[in-house]
Amino acid sequence: MCASTNRPSKRRDWAGLITGLLLAVNSPAQAAPVEIKPRGSQIAGPAQEDRGEPDWQARMNNWQRDSAGAFEPWLQAMRAWRSQRLKAIGYDDAQYRRPDLLWTQRNFVQPQAMMEDRYLYDPLTRRYTPDRYLADLNRRYGGIDSVLLWPVYPNIGIDDRNQWDMLRDLPGGLPALRQLVKDFQSRGVRVLFPLLPWDQGSREEGKPMPQAIAELMAEIGADGINGDTMDGLPLAYRQAADASGRALLLQPELSFKDDAMLAFNQQSWGYWETPLVPMVSQWKWLEPRHLIHVSDRWATDRHNIMQAAFFNGAGIQSWENIWGWWNQFTPRDAEALRRIANIYRTVPELISSPDWVPHLPTQHYGVYASSFAGAGRTLWTLVNRNDFALDEAIVKVAHRPGRRYFDLWRGVELSVRVDGADAVLSFEMEALAYGAVLGLDEGPLPAELAAFMKAQQARASQPLRAYSAEWKPLPQAMLPIAATRPASQAPSGMVAIPAGEFDFRVTGVEIEGENRPGMDVQYPWELFPRRAHLHRMASKRFFIDRFPVTNAQFKAFIDAADYRPADAHNFLKAWAGRAPKPGDEQRPVTWVSIEDARAYCHWAGKRLPHEWEWQYAAQGSDGRQYPWGNQWLAAAAPPPATARDMPPPAPVGTYPLGASPFGVQDMVGLVWQWTDEFSDEHTRAAVLRGGSYYRPQGSHWYFPPALKLNEHGKYLLMAPAKDRAGSIGFRCVVDGS
Repeated sequence: MCASTNRPSKRRDWAGLITGLLLAVNSPAQAAPVEIKPRGSQIAGPAQEDRGEPDWQARMNNWQRDSAGAFEPWLQAMRAWRSQRLKAIGYDDAQYRRPDLLWTQRNFVQPQAMMEDRYLYDPLTRRYTPDRYLADLNRRYGGIDSVLLWPVYPNIGIDDRNQWDMLRDLPGGLPALRQLVKDFQSRGVRVLFPLLPWDQGSREEGKPMPQAIAELMAEIGADGINGDTMDGLPLAYRQAADASGRALLLQPELSFKDDAMLAFNQQSWGYWETPLVPMVSQWKWLEPRHLIHVSDRWATDRHNIMQAAFFNGAGIQSWENIWGWWNQFTPRDAEALRRIANIYRTVPELISSPDWVPHLPTQHYGVYASSFAGAGRTLWTLVNRNDFALDEAIVKVAHRPGRRYFDLWRGVELSVRVDGADAVLSFEMEALAYGAVLGLDEGPLPAELAAFMKAQQARASQPLRAYSAEWKPLPQAMLPIAATRPASQAPSGMVAIPAGEFDFRVTGVEIEGENRPGMDVQYPWELFPRRAHLHRMASKRFFIDRFPVTNAQFKAFIDAADYRPADAHNFLKAWAGRAPKPGDEQRPVTWVSIEDARAYCHWAGKRLPHEWEWQYAAQGSDGRQYPWGNQWLAAAAPPPATARDMPPPAPVGTYPLGASPFGVQDMVGLVWQWTDEFSDEHTRAAVLRGGSYYRPQGSHWYFPPALKLNEHGKYLLMAPAKDRAGSIGFRCVVDGS
């Protein structure tokens, strides 16, 4: 009896609870006061705040929330929160008023460019080619406003050169780098260089890091510093920059750990969440002149980050060469970037408007808008997050008599419907695309705006949907290695490697990138580059040097051939002039480029080994992890050198327990060894084998070791001046008859 009478009561309780929850979600009258709680560097929009639901439930219920109805209380809360935060941090906007740094507020598109990129440096003519680099970007997505030139990671840590040494070792040295910076600047492009605070294990510079970077940037005439992995550059960097006499932009990669850093870091990157309902940039809301560059280096479809940027009036990090992995903008994304940048550059003063209002209500679910008001004009940027197009009554805005409306995305003037005090704007918005409207209060259309409209209309004749959104990895080619004159028996100092079959199994140890198509290298039998490789190899008989080439052997070569490389910077850096230091004769030769190594091998009637030949000579056919077996044997290789200054390598033959099944020695842990070279349209790289004794400490970002025989290192190539390293040597092979 009691049980039966309780059941209806329980049903009524659940129904009441559900009804109450829905009313709480959808009824502005009963809504709790809006509390602004930033998530990282972003703030949720109206009715989007975290309510403690499980993630799956938030995703299911989010669409039901009445963002338009919650807009006014949310905007009031946002403005109150901004006032409180600025007061709490004692905000001073002096850095944003500096005439010599006003350019930072119009720096909308910035790529990170690897110095090794073949569009930026031509290894054949040994010249920087900024015009070729810029022409490509102008053609594909409308050009850039600044460039972050990157000469360090992922190669740093191959030896003890620090981050500033890597700049000094660029081809032509600092004079050529200074000219490159001037060339970019003369073409309207500002230049930044990175700061690596984690570089604590390489050679000490002898001065504090802020002073070191500021003085070097002043010497080469750079415009700014990008703080890699930094959650804000401390005030010491602003002080050092000003002391150097060079006005430098400070641009950290990560969100500020302290809001007060906003005052002197005038730009930052945004690794943003991109939910259906766009989030608001915390830093731009606090300081509308602060320009964020939204970035997702691994995204092959960039519409999410570009829509988030356009909604916020933020810039875009157009990074494509990701440590040698080429992630080119698809034609659709590239065209969208071109049109976004064109709009930004046409009305730049509005993008940094102090009267920016995000999440202005629109007429359609899935369409989100911001307004940027200025003197006599207002810009509205809109994003369509729906997978379908819209074209009717997109947004309703406050109207003023005489105001004209221009569709900046399509380059046409709009006919509007006036509804009381409002204007209802109708225009086409493609699926997952963009819209922009400019309202002008009075007067004729300015000439520069008329010219922009004409150009934009011509571009809009081909909608975004007509451009391909397909992404493909860039194919690579392996540089051929010419065969030697065949030998019937082992030449002096060489070991015979018999013909045989084995599983060539190897994985690249690059720190980032996971196993995306296009990562690592592409062997001739593969359809595209990938990180992990497996191929059954049939190896012909060949001969390989028992030891790496020594200083004494290389001395005989340069004397006999009178070898003098065209690019001699760092050539045989550890020697005393044209001879090794006394006692170093039997150490492996280092500070030789892959070109130097090829020249020696050719003189000796030999060649560099293919990587699989090197691995077969080190491993045999049983797939062992190390030349001596499957367990690491400390006595079989040099102990690691971990001090900040790199000592010279041990003489060859010092560790005979490390011999391979065929008797080849010093394959692992002494010096890295040159093998094959790979290239694509943008990047050259060499496969290094064997690892080395030098292992800088303090950061996992240094060039990683690869001591196992199923691992290799991918070393980006640019020019001998930069490629030569204190831990890279080589050995040669001869083909068998």
